[in-house]
Amino acid sequence: MTLITPIAKVERKETGRTVGKGARPWTIMLMVSLALIGGMGSRLAFLQLVQGKELQKVARENSVRLAPKPPVRGNIFDRNGKILATTKLAHSAYLWPLARTKPNWEATRDLLGQLIGMTPDEIETFLDEHNVYSTEPIPIARNLTDAQITAIEEFHSQLDGVEVIIEPIRDYPEGNAASHVLGYTRELTPEDYDKYKDQGYRLQDYIGKLGLESALETELRGKWGGQEIQVDRDGRFVKILGERPAEAGQDLTLTIDLDLQKVAQQVLGERKGAIVALDPRNGEVLAMASFPGFDPNIFSRRISPEEWAEVTAQGDPFINRAIRGFPPASTYKVVTAIAGMESGKYPANTVLQTTPYLAAAGVRFYEWNKAGFGMAGYVRSMQWSSNTFYGQVGRGVKGETLIHWSRQLGFGSLSGIELEEETPGLIPDNDWTNERLDRDWNVGDTVNMSIGQGLTLATPLQIARMFAVPANGGYLVTPHLVQREDIPKEDLQLKKSTVETLQKGLRAVVNGGTGKVMNASGIPPSAGKSGTAEAPPRENHAWFGAYAPHDNPEIVIVAFAEHSGGGGGSVAGPMVRDVMKAYFSLKDERAKPPESSEEAQSPE
Repeated sequence: MTLITPIAKVERKETGRTVGKGARPWTIMLMVSLALIGGMGSRLAFLQLVQGKELQKVARENSVRLAPKPPVRGNIFDRNGKILATTKLAHSAYLWPLARTKPNWEATRDLLGQLIGMTPDEIETFLDEHNVYSTEPIPIARNLTDAQITAIEEFHSQLDGVEVIIEPIRDYPEGNAASHVLGYTRELTPEDYDKYKDQGYRLQDYIGKLGLESALETELRGKWGGQEIQVDRDGRFVKILGERPAEAGQDLTLTIDLDLQKVAQQVLGERKGAIVALDPRNGEVLAMASFPGFDPNIFSRRISPEEWAEVTAQGDPFINRAIRGFPPASTYKVVTAIAGMESGKYPANTVLQTTPYLAAAGVRFYEWNKAGFGMAGYVRSMQWSSNTFYGQVGRGVKGETLIHWSRQLGFGSLSGIELEEETPGLIPDNDWTNERLDRDWNVGDTVNMSIGQGLTLATPLQIARMFAVPANGGYLVTPHLVQREDIPKEDLQLKKSTVETLQKGLRAVVNGGTGKVMNASGIPPSAGKSGTAEAPPRENHAWFGAYAPHDNPEIVIVAFAEHSGGGGGSVAGPMVRDVMKAYFSLKDERAKPPESSEEAQSPE
């Protein structure tokens, strides 16, 4: 048996050295420290190299605010340089949306509502429609009154998150003058914003909503600018870091004569209808009045329900009746005359027997005097507005020819005027009657069209354009509201005899027919045509159109009275007369040399 002897314990002898004694704990601490420093360095390197730009952006956003600067919208002037639309500075109440998250929000909201005329629910709804976490204040009340400004400043300490800011707003110094031509601007709604945000619009932007303000929005708007502002931790201004100037919108000069426009609106009064004044030589629109109308200044601030009810009480104030379609009545006999003479079937020397009525498609089309006018040609039939003469011409040339010349004269299509609200009127044909009425076009439709009744619809602007054709010798002009060069006009290639016969007939209307009302002092010899459109079961529409001077025309005026009752010559005729008289009066007044200054006293 083998015995295993245990290994003996070796004892260290003391040597008296102390170097290195207790070094292990310090080594561990050093290693841990190095590891921590290495980790921190790696993290710092990651933050600096990998996330540096992103973190710089966050830090910058915490100390920098963008202060947007809206552009000044372009001015709109009349043809004589008078301001129709401009921009003025006004005070507006802005609210920081984050104020809604603060403990005192309800008290702030209720007090603000009392000062600006909004209920708490209206304020909450307003904020719900906007981004409650927006980094910019939003306008809650614009164009404040002096009393509102004073009150907000007085209670400023209790209105946390509310600021009064001076900003540009649209101003129409002439109120409702040419309101349908100018239109108005209004703050973008959230629905509008979704539509226009990709075009650079901001939620608090104003945008044109009607008339030229809408149609020429791109030219008038301009481009936003702004400032980068450094603020301290309390949000107080420190300094401006950078700035991009806003670009003002383009100024526009219109063809409208403000003085004549005011006369046209005054003459129209509170009668539903429209008046258009047009230069037949080039298509410049000198006046365009429509009633009821509105004051576009109301949209520069919040409109109360009571104000809105007052605006809309007279019915459809935002409809421009100058560019809406109505039955044109006997003014349309100008078209029928052109169709008859240009077809060759009824030349300028045509004479027809007129009768008490004309039967077509089972309908009797009566003369207005229920008797007829005997034998008549174009001039006499135009003078007395014979239905049976023009009904025979229309029936004879047939519907296709009458429709063709209607469209050649611009009916049934847009005129080219710079208004998006324009309607084309209606020139129906066989396809239209089949689609809408489930029947073929018939001779009754043709006769109806030949006297401006039935399905045919024309706008007052289209009728003015039609009168310009005989006035200027046979050209179809392009109506326009903005002064510009190279406006196209189309030579209709009418026979000389056609133009001359029309001119004689329209002159005869004023000389001794249904337009004798135009024989007034202050108006040179003129030519024109009346029209009375049946509109059962309601009252008739009244029309009258005229141009002057008849031998060298420089103005066409058309008046339309919707459901006015009475005849065109007795209702609309005096309206044309009064506007015509004002036009030539203004012309004479402007032609006078300026008054000479008082002569200086000679030295003694």
